[in-house]
Order: sequence, then structure tokens, then C-alpha cells
Amino acid sequence: MRLKLDLHDIFNKGRDIDRALADIMDEAERTGARTVEIIPGKGSGQLKKRVLRYLDRKDVKARYHRVEKDSKNFGRLFVHFKR
Repeated sequence: MRLKLDLHDIFNKGRDIDRALADIMDEAERTGARTVEIIPGKGSGQLKKRVLRYLDRKDVKARYHRVEKDSKNFGRLFVHFKR
């Protein structure tokens, strides 16, 4: 199972971004999803950096296995969970 989070609609709303990321992580754990696809978009790269900083937090990092940057699409990340 793969979940998807597109951040295009809330790219400039800091609290909404953090809430959306927390919600998708909770949903992944609750549903047993193996992968979450996060789409920050290409743009200037600031949103992607924000997402990576969020995922690098110690409390968040403990919840997943690894993060993969899509080599074919700069504006997409995959968060893999241990199952």
C-alpha cells in the first residue's frame, strides 16, 4: 500500500504543511502502508528542504525506515516504512 501527499495547495502555509506531514505519517502507521509519496514540487526547492528537515527530526525519524529522493523527478520523495 502506498499513500500520497501533494503539498502544492499549501506550499506557503507552514503550520498546515507540518500538520499534513504529521497526519500522513499517522495514517501510514495506522493503515500499515509501506511507502508514502510526498510531492513538494520542483519550484525553488524551499518546500522540499522544509519537508526533509521535518523528516530529519529525531521524533519523526524513529517512525520510518528511510527516505528516498526520486532520481527521475526532483519534486518527489518517498518515505519507506518497516513492515
